[in-house]
Amino acid sequence: MSWLFVKRLRSFVLLAAGVSLILNIALLMPSIYMMQVFDRVFASGSIETLVMLASVTLVFLALGYFMDTARTRTLAWAGRSLDKKLAPAAIRNSLTQAANGPGRVDTDALRDIAQLRTFLSGSSAIALFDAPWLPIYLLLISLMHPLLGLTACIGALLLLVLGVVTDRLTREHSEQSVQCSRATARFAEKLTRNAEAIIGMGMTDTAVARWSDHHQRSLSAQARQIHLSSTLAALARSARQVLQVAMLGIGAWLVVDTRASTGIMIAATILLSRALQPVEHLISGWRALIDARGAWHRLELRSSGESAAAKIALPTPTGRLEVERLSYTFAASKPALIRNLTFAIDAGESLGVIGASASGKTTLIRLMLGIWKPQTGAVRLDGADIARWDRGDLGAHIGYLPQDVELFSGTVAENIARLGATSGAEVSLKLIRAARLAHAHEMILQLPDGYDTQIGEGGAVLSGGQRQRIALARALYGDPKLVVLDEPNANLDAAGEAALLASLAQLKSRGITVIMVCHNPTFMAAMDRLLLLKNGMLDLFGPSAGVMARVRGNGTSRVVAFNPARASEASA
Repeated sequence: MSWLFVKRLRSFVLLAAGVSLILNIALLMPSIYMMQVFDRVFASGSIETLVMLASVTLVFLALGYFMDTARTRTLAWAGRSLDKKLAPAAIRNSLTQAANGPGRVDTDALRDIAQLRTFLSGSSAIALFDAPWLPIYLLLISLMHPLLGLTACIGALLLLVLGVVTDRLTREHSEQSVQCSRATARFAEKLTRNAEAIIGMGMTDTAVARWSDHHQRSLSAQARQIHLSSTLAALARSARQVLQVAMLGIGAWLVVDTRASTGIMIAATILLSRALQPVEHLISGWRALIDARGAWHRLELRSSGESAAAKIALPTPTGRLEVERLSYTFAASKPALIRNLTFAIDAGESLGVIGASASGKTTLIRLMLGIWKPQTGAVRLDGADIARWDRGDLGAHIGYLPQDVELFSGTVAENIARLGATSGAEVSLKLIRAARLAHAHEMILQLPDGYDTQIGEGGAVLSGGQRQRIALARALYGDPKLVVLDEPNANLDAAGEAALLASLAQLKSRGITVIMVCHNPTFMAAMDRLLLLKNGMLDLFGPSAGVMARVRGNGTSRVVAFNPARASEASA
């Protein structure tokens, strides 16, 4: 359990260890009290001695209560501190993985962190702090009588061997149980995300049957693990009871043989029970120990695989975008989605990206935003590689409307403000300015509570067009220098499309660089330049009128040559 001594936990662990020392010293008093009552009070018949011993014992037990409470709270603080340190990075990594493509989302890190937090506040962690005091108890028993000490040492050794056997036998089963359980949970999440298609196409029975197969494997793995753990835990409890009986029997024989007092017999039995109790708890809770160790190991593997590249604080960009020899493939065995792409647009220009389905339009958008990282080439914003920007700083300069619009549960204002603060005069002005720029202000005012309207999970109470326009306002919130729109007219009616055209004109007048994926000729004509993709390669690039004339003229196109400074343009 070396992970307990990492820098973040070390102070808590040392404090808990110190408290455990005082606690275990305090818990020696009941045994001493019992021994003194049998050996001194009964022999002398002194009530004063009994009262004094009882008073001192009660003081130590009160101290033990406070130390036990302090230790539990210290370990709970340690769990919260660890969560506070690791959870933000875990959710950030999950978001990055989710943005990097389907099938790459890993939310298990949050479960591992929760498991560590739960372990630190549980009985197994407390037993870890009590178990190291076992030799002290055995030494005290040995001082009472060597034979009693030998019996206690043999019993403790047997339980320790049982603990090692438990570790060897249950480790693999526990890991299999965790993997099966998480695979079942992930499959259930996938079904939930596709619930509309499942219900709509009558796939419920087959989906449930497939989930049941995963769930059954998980239950079988858990059953095997629980069966083995419970058997070993029961054996540990029985062994401790047998050892106590043996200790009491040997003590009684020594008393009868006048080689030990009755007080020593009782005190040694109580001390042995106290000494072996944490060992028994460790064996009973071995699954929690294994799960915590496995969780930490998985978190270490994740952290070792994450790069910690330094991000540079750069000045506010003007919006000039350059794409240099850009290539990207989703997997090594798959064909490239983007191949050797090079072009540039000046600050304040607008670019329309067109092409057939699966030509690489959305992939290009994600690469230009730095969401995906290319295998070769670079995307430069004002000359700086966009991958080198700090994402928090970059977000203030970029607006993005993805193809699949997703809103957050909360108010309209919270969604437009990108989950930031929504109170204050300055923030209100920014909210209204973004909504007006998206031509959504009047629409929002018609909602039941205006900007304070609760939109439900994913914007469930809004229509598709309303969600689209609120998402556009979110993209325009603040002062973005680069706005990227992926199919922004997908859910808009005629009024919505007119509003979008007006928004594009305003963005143009403000000198904001706009990149838009769209197939509507009206919107493409409003762009300064068009880029035609074909199978991930640039087919045409130039003024929108020239590109549209070539596409309409003969349905064919040619690759346009580039010079080092800027791509040559298709002339009108």
